[in-house]
Amino acid sequence: MSQAFVEVQDLKKYFPVGNRRLLKAVDGISFNIRKGETLGLVGESGCGKSTAGRTVIRLYEPTSGSVMIDGTDVTKLSRSKMKAFRRKMQMIFQDPYASLNPRMTVLDIIGEALDIHGLAGSRAERTRRVEELLELVGLNAQHASRYPHEFSGGQRQRIGITRALAVEPEFIVCDEPISALDVSIQAQIVNLLTDLQKKMGLTYLFVAHDLAVVKYISDRIAVMYLGQIVELARSEDLYAQPQHPYTKALMSAIPIPDPEVEAKRERIVLQGELPNPISPPSGCPFRTRCPFAMERCAEEKPAFREVRPGHWAACHLHD
Repeated sequence: MSQAFVEVQDLKKYFPVGNRRLLKAVDGISFNIRKGETLGLVGESGCGKSTAGRTVIRLYEPTSGSVMIDGTDVTKLSRSKMKAFRRKMQMIFQDPYASLNPRMTVLDIIGEALDIHGLAGSRAERTRRVEELLELVGLNAQHASRYPHEFSGGQRQRIGITRALAVEPEFIVCDEPISALDVSIQAQIVNLLTDLQKKMGLTYLFVAHDLAVVKYISDRIAVMYLGQIVELARSEDLYAQPQHPYTKALMSAIPIPDPEVEAKRERIVLQGELPNPISPPSGCPFRTRCPFAMERCAEEKPAFREVRPGHWAACHLHD
């Protein structure tokens, strides 16, 4: 895709765990994100989706693979060049209670990013810029002098979003930004992220496990299982016609707000536990829990290929 703003190719992130063993958190994933698009990345806990997001922007050093952002391979940048390039990409963290320094005021939490990149010529300009950013996310100038403990979870996440926006990035990794919030607040934060994207032309990688939220905010969705992407498609296509058995099981878990339809629907319950990423199964990573597993699934890893126009899946059933 020539217009892709983010291009990830065969990205791997392995963690050494002793006795020369490796935990394969991200095991060769590839995807593209177009300018101004939101790609949702979903999967159950432990599948590697958060690690993938952090590795894409080099909060974790990749084991191998390439990440092109606006034509630059960030995996090859030196430390000094990486600091300057970080203005293009930022992250919104999952836990608004742990990601803000409790000993710093909101002014200093947000202003720190301006200081690091030299974006404010004076203290007055720094303060003015922070106050403008706070108003952009629905807070006000008076909040700048307060500490994180004086805010609710939703307000803290707005501060985290403000910090990410301070350096005027083009690409933001949203690492489950609403999972730690009350349900009543989640919609507000999702709508805020959508509005900011339209105003500022932002590109998102939206990591989440709530499939209903991902459908609402994402243009396309990638489904991850055991460190690998098993399906990728446009949001409406993935929900209407999932092609991978794992995706079908995930979709069957989404409740439908119609009692009659919900009562007739068959839930797909996966057997067994998520395999150990230190010693993943041979062949297809999903075969140990797949109701359609064949002998071939244990011997040969399925190719990730286009099974319908714009719809990719890694499953031998489509051969």
